[in-house]
Amino acid sequence: MDILKKIPSLSRKQKKIAWIVSGALLLILLIGLGIALSVRGKMLDRAMLKATTVLRERYQVDFKVSDYRFTGLATVTFDDIELLPKDRDTLARIASMSVSVRLWPLLFGDVKIGNLSLKNSNVTLVKHDSISNYDFLFRKKEKESLPKENDNERNYAALIDGLIKQVFFKIPRDMDLENFELSYRDDSLQQRIRLPEAIIDGGDFQTSLFLNDHDAQWNLAGHVNPDRQQLRVEVSSEKKDTELPFLRGKFGLRVSFDKIMFELDQVRRESQDSLTLSGQWAFENLHVQHRRLSEDAIVLPEAVGEGQINIGKLALEVDPSSTIRVKEFAFRPHLKFVPKPNKVVSLSVHTGEFEAQNLFDAIPQGLFPTLDGIKVSGKIAYDLDFSVNFDDPDNIRFVSNMDDSQLKVINWGKANIRDMNGPFVYKAFEDTLLMREITLGTANPKFTPLNQVSSILKKTVLNTEDPYFYKHNGFEEEAFKLSIATNIKEKAFKRGASTISMQLVKNIYLNRNKTMMRKFEEILLVWLMEASKQVSKDRMLEVYLNVIEWGRNVYGIQEAAAYYFGKTPAELNIGESLYLSSIIPRPKTGLSSFDYTGHLKPWVQRHFNTYGYIMTKLQQLNDESVPASYGFYEVVLQPNLRPPRPKGLVDTTFMEIDPEQEAIMKELEADEATRKNLLEKLFGKDKKEGEN
Repeated sequence: MDILKKIPSLSRKQKKIAWIVSGALLLILLIGLGIALSVRGKMLDRAMLKATTVLRERYQVDFKVSDYRFTGLATVTFDDIELLPKDRDTLARIASMSVSVRLWPLLFGDVKIGNLSLKNSNVTLVKHDSISNYDFLFRKKEKESLPKENDNERNYAALIDGLIKQVFFKIPRDMDLENFELSYRDDSLQQRIRLPEAIIDGGDFQTSLFLNDHDAQWNLAGHVNPDRQQLRVEVSSEKKDTELPFLRGKFGLRVSFDKIMFELDQVRRESQDSLTLSGQWAFENLHVQHRRLSEDAIVLPEAVGEGQINIGKLALEVDPSSTIRVKEFAFRPHLKFVPKPNKVVSLSVHTGEFEAQNLFDAIPQGLFPTLDGIKVSGKIAYDLDFSVNFDDPDNIRFVSNMDDSQLKVINWGKANIRDMNGPFVYKAFEDTLLMREITLGTANPKFTPLNQVSSILKKTVLNTEDPYFYKHNGFEEEAFKLSIATNIKEKAFKRGASTISMQLVKNIYLNRNKTMMRKFEEILLVWLMEASKQVSKDRMLEVYLNVIEWGRNVYGIQEAAAYYFGKTPAELNIGESLYLSSIIPRPKTGLSSFDYTGHLKPWVQRHFNTYGYIMTKLQQLNDESVPASYGFYEVVLQPNLRPPRPKGLVDTTFMEIDPEQEAIMKELEADEATRKNLLEKLFGKDKKEGEN
């Protein structure tokens, strides 16, 4: 209702009082404004003095301004700004800067930027050896005697909410930027990023970034709403395959794209302990290459992600409703991270049924070369539940199930698994050096069919390398869990979880570059090989025994039996088989297990005791002739391979151990303990299966 229409209904006295009150309020406002305007210069002087003092004393940076003044009610203009770290190159020069603070939010204690104008700005990052002109940004502040924050009092929702507000409060509603330049220079790299002009008008922005003079150009466009804390930004490259600057020179990482989009759509505050961020991202024709990821560039034509991140007092979570889509393949990852009091990470993926071909069509070009061109049919479904407490990694949760009963491989890619059923040529490599080519088939006189290998050798190799080879589908869940737990405790990659199937695929089909992507490629190939059932388990084991390394340039079981013992694979006894199985993980150290008499050194007996015990418990030795100590003392190396008798040796029981042998002993001891732990868990699994 219009208040002015009510004024005539007031009495003369009431009107007089209203005018007096209104006039008094206006007078008070004008007086307050006058006082503020009269002292604002002094307030600005004090603020500048404080800023200059803090930068000099805390960060050893000189902050110089030739002139500063108010040029509006809430606008301050600075001329010739310079930031000069002590004994360093100049960090920044700005010819002119004007900035205004929005008055209405200021009344409620929020400092929000209204307008920002920058002209002829230059920021230069310089690093010589280990000294830079920006290291003060990362300098730790002196410790103050503050009360230690209790982990239970930490609030991640409030912390991130505060950071988001600070970022958006500093984004101006309107901005005018002219001739901005950011450059980086060190002993091996020099690059510049230029923005000739950038304007934000009512939240809309559009600008272009140039690398050096005109080496590359990226166009930026989007919208920002600081009050609603919404942001959408789209970056596109003017030319295809234009690399992002700095990354290759500093990190060996090559990244290019046609277009990338990011949108923060909503920041929802449920309470002080609950914050939700929702939005989406997308990219087109993304190229990524790094030696630790893949030998060739990884090309992702397109991908879209949308969903939300939930932030609680002591946890961060990717909401299960979030979706990632690559072409026709989509899945919903549920990721949760609890940093305190115990660091816990959990991940679950439940795809539901989908066309298997969609998965392979979504694999980026160049990521898994052996799968290029593969065609499959049928629907599959995958379920993963993973959780690990980094303070208690032994109780890891890892449940992985693939429903692939309908899967059929119609055409293989570059790695044709079917070829393994017939004769083929295996290339034996020493790292990346090709040692020789081995024919897997009867044309090779050294090829040994599985039925011509002694049964005890097959048992010892299976128990050492893959006890459940004939039962699993290429992967052993307990081995994965033990591998992850071991690596977390060691804080390094100390143990893998390779089955015989995985070793076979790695040796025959994959290159020798140790990258993350090669491991994923290995997993996919093993899954396809086992799920397709186009190669029998017996054939896999036969090929494995004929291609693995057993010593320096010793490949295959026939060469190994002849090299060490002058026997055929069918003639190997239990002791010789246990010895050969013990050197598979480290074949080049095999001869160090023997003394000058040709007998095994005492420390090797740990392997015999461990696996002799295991095979006895599994009743695998019932049909075998088992001598004392599982044939340990019957293992005798051929005379021409024995090391020379140590000089001055009198006591025949004396055993000289050099540092290299001692290191091998310690490694074997740790390995035996780990393997025994795994096998005992597997025994427990068998027992539970038998009880059900």
